[in-house]
Amino acid sequence: MPMDDRSKLLRRYVIDAMRGGGRGHLGSSMSMIEILRVLYDSVLKYDPKNPESTDRDRFVLSKGHGCLALYAILADKGFLPISELESFCRPTSRLGGHPERGKVPGVEASTGALGHGLPIAVGLALAMRLQERNSRVFVLTGDGEINEGSNWEAGMAAAKHKLSNLTVMVDYNKLQSYGKTSEVLDLEPLVDKFKSFGFVTHEVDGHDVAALEAIFKKLPFSDSAPSAIICHTIKGKGFPFAEGNPEWHHKSGMTETDIQQMYDCL
Repeated sequence: MPMDDRSKLLRRYVIDAMRGGGRGHLGSSMSMIEILRVLYDSVLKYDPKNPESTDRDRFVLSKGHGCLALYAILADKGFLPISELESFCRPTSRLGGHPERGKVPGVEASTGALGHGLPIAVGLALAMRLQERNSRVFVLTGDGEINEGSNWEAGMAAAKHKLSNLTVMVDYNKLQSYGKTSEVLDLEPLVDKFKSFGFVTHEVDGHDVAALEAIFKKLPFSDSAPSAIICHTIKGKGFPFAEGNPEWHHKSGMTETDIQQMYDCL
C-alpha cells in the first residue's frame, strides 16, 4: 500500500532525528508509524499543553527501542519542538535511545527493558478503574518482545480483572533483532494465544490507515475483557533496502550518504 504525505512526513521526522544522533532503530520505528499516527490523530484523549492531565488516555510504548517514531508523533502534536528531534542521542538531549518518563512530555513510561510495558499498562488500567475514570490505556509491544514471560503474566491479570479499558497492540513485523520471529521463537498461533489468555482479539494491516481507524472505532471489543489488536507490519516500511532486513534493526555511525538514501525514498 503506497504511503500518503502524512506517513512520509512522520518518517522524515524520524530521519531528521537519526541524522542528528547518527544512529537509531530505523526498522523498529518504521513498522509502527501508522499505528501511532492513527492513535494520536483519531483515538487518544490528550492535551499537549497539559500532558499530565488526569483525564488523559495513556499510551505506553513497551518496545522502547522504537522511540524515534514516538518522538516524531509527539513533536508533530506539539509536545516538543520539531527542531528538537535533531538533538536525538546527543549528550545534553532529553531524547535518548529509549524514552524516559519525567524527561520527555507525553512519555508515560520509561521503557527499553523489554516486557515491562504491558505490566505497567495493567497497573494503570486498574488504577483508572479504582479512581472511576473514563480514560483508557493503550500499549504497543513488539513481536520479539512478547517472548518475555512478563507479558503473559500481565495478560492473565488483565483478563482476571476484566480490564475493558486496556488495549494491547502487537507490532507484528515478523522480525526481531537478529532473525525471523518464526525461527527465534515462533509465536504462532498468536491470535489464538491472546484469545486463550482472555483477550478479545482482532487482526489488522498495521500500515492501512483506514483499516486501523475502523478497528480502533470498535474499541472496546468487550465490556468485560481486555482487547488485543495484532497489527501485521513490515519492519523498515518505506525503505526498500531496510524492509525485512535485520541489519537495519539498529544502525550506528550513519553517514550523510546513508541519511540521503533514506530521504530519497520519501
